[in-house]
Amino acid sequence: MNRVVRIVAASAVLVAGTVSADGMAVAGAASRAPAAVAWGPCPQTSGKQAPAELECATVRVPLDYREPRGHQIKVAINRLKAKTSRDADHLGTLLVNPGGPGASGRNLTAYVARNLPGDLRDRYDIVGFDPRGVGASEPAMRCVDPAAYYKAPRPDAVPRGRAEERVLLSRAAAYANACGNRWAWLLPHLTTENSARDMDSIRAALGEQKISYLGYSYGTYLGAVYATLFPQRVKRLVLDSVVDPTTVWYESNLRQNAAFERRHRLFLGWAAEHNSVYRLGDTTKETSFAYYAMRDRLRERPAGGIVGPSELDDTFTITGYSDKVWPAFAAAWSAYVRKGEVQGLVDLYNKHGKVDAADENSYAVYLGVQCRDARWPRDWDKWRADMTRSHRSAPFLTWPNAWYNAPCAFWPVRGGEPVEVRGSAKLPPILILQSRDDAATPYRGALTVHRLFPRSRLVVEQGGNHGVSLGGNQCVDGHLSAYLSDGSLPARDAGCRALPEPSASARMAAESRERHDLLGSLGLLGLLGGR
Repeated sequence: MNRVVRIVAASAVLVAGTVSADGMAVAGAASRAPAAVAWGPCPQTSGKQAPAELECATVRVPLDYREPRGHQIKVAINRLKAKTSRDADHLGTLLVNPGGPGASGRNLTAYVARNLPGDLRDRYDIVGFDPRGVGASEPAMRCVDPAAYYKAPRPDAVPRGRAEERVLLSRAAAYANACGNRWAWLLPHLTTENSARDMDSIRAALGEQKISYLGYSYGTYLGAVYATLFPQRVKRLVLDSVVDPTTVWYESNLRQNAAFERRHRLFLGWAAEHNSVYRLGDTTKETSFAYYAMRDRLRERPAGGIVGPSELDDTFTITGYSDKVWPAFAAAWSAYVRKGEVQGLVDLYNKHGKVDAADENSYAVYLGVQCRDARWPRDWDKWRADMTRSHRSAPFLTWPNAWYNAPCAFWPVRGGEPVEVRGSAKLPPILILQSRDDAATPYRGALTVHRLFPRSRLVVEQGGNHGVSLGGNQCVDGHLSAYLSDGSLPARDAGCRALPEPSASARMAAESRERHDLLGSLGLLGLLGGR
């Protein structure tokens, strides 16, 4: 990649001979001094008053960093201040991002503060931000009326013939066109690279020479791009559940299909192990038959008139992210199969699968970033061939994932060249956290980033949950605490045992529902955009 970029970072005065992220000389330009952040009370959201100690603000950033004095947009941020003064005990700013792309980082701030181990909460200013286009940032990107576009039941995501495929293609093209009609001026600038530059604008506006960063899922890619562009601005960097930066984005979705299939089969195997509770079969083959028989039946007769096969796909995808939800999902599945009760499936869909305005905003930005970040095939014959091949071995997610991303085949702005992520001597050692059987961000991605950043350390949890830190694993959180406290890393790559699998009981079903609520608030629904 041989791009020449002319960028003015919000905090720096560029002079002739400045070197770009690609290692090429760029022309100098005048920059403006960053405006100080004007913190104030946070507004109510969903009728709930924000905690008094939570502060909110906006930071103005260039729409196009090649034109730093041109059109400005606003990035919304919030903060929970450290309880220590700015002395030796104060560790500066910890910027956090939950993934997506399209997830609200401001929703993550309080959770991180509540769950940071030890006295770290008292020593960091914890700052969340809604990336450009997201949530409270201005403008907030929305393309369609979710009540109309996502009216349930939708067409089956697994097409039976070309006629059904054409219906799904028409929906994908319509969504892309709607985004283009509304946001033609924004779409060229909705990239991970620009979001990383927005992060540095936030840093400068906060008056920090360096920041620390904790990113989950897509947030790891954003963090890796930031570290590539601004290595001298990083104090601590934690990447949890890692995106492979060398496969963005078409190839990474194909890899997800296989990884989710493995996780789905683990869920089916767990249900079989607890056949005495769920009565869905005592082998994985039998529970698989029960699952796909349910899906076929919902095609003909949607549960409650709204949960068809596509709604089932959207809802049960969450079982690939966390095994803590398995009891609640297996209970609803069993009630439908064994007793003909539909309310459990309807309740799960209404809570976890149904798309509201906030979800549609996240999806619009998800597509805006991924379709623009990198090149996507424009020939649908390639998509069809790849998905047909993938579906043979990975039927659980292949076609739902394909249609989720299919607007990129019609996106009004073509994809570009992603940033070439790489380490730097200016970058401090970093901490990588990963579960071995993560479906959303497969393990290979962590190995790739570990190789690209030679001074990193990799801590692997021997499980499959997505987002391993601050979730109750004391081994993982111990490594996180040591690193965020003073930069300490394990002497070599380390492993942590997985948390115990859930048991099949009413109590665990209730706890899994509570846990899923937490996962939803984190936005750790990874590269699938929070489905």
